[in-house]
Amino acid sequence: MVGTGTRVLVLGSFPGRASLTAQQYYGHARNHFWPILAALWPRHALPGSDEYAARCDWLLARGLGLWDVYAACEREGSLDTSIRNAQINDFAGLLFRAPGLAAIAHNGGESFRHARAVRSSMGLDAQAGIVSLRLPSTSPANASWSFENKLNAWGEALATFGLV
Repeated sequence: MVGTGTRVLVLGSFPGRASLTAQQYYGHARNHFWPILAALWPRHALPGSDEYAARCDWLLARGLGLWDVYAACEREGSLDTSIRNAQINDFAGLLFRAPGLAAIAHNGGESFRHARAVRSSMGLDAQAGIVSLRLPSTSPANASWSFENKLNAWGEALATFGLV
């Protein structure tokens, strides 16, 4: 999900079981993704989880896009460490849909592990001007990072690109 105003694209690895069941990005009730963004944009009320289309519009209106590194994979459970036979998404046409893209923010280590492949698929070289960032995973499995630490890291990254 990107739009012409997307400045930062957040890439997860692949949706977990709760997200797939809900058919929503970051659909697990304990995932910090939505609460972090609500905290970073307090003047803009986050639509409820039952208003997913409105949540997507809310993100796009603030310059944030969402997608996954993997188009498909095999995984038992929801942990990234269980991913097998993954197929990377086709990022080739992404820049046409998001011409103002300034950064690709990888939500966790598994996504960031493919930063070079994502850039290559988009036709970006090191001097392209689009930054690749590794952010702490918002997943509840990333218990070593507190909500506050995740919030600070995400806030600093998004502020760099004028989104906070």
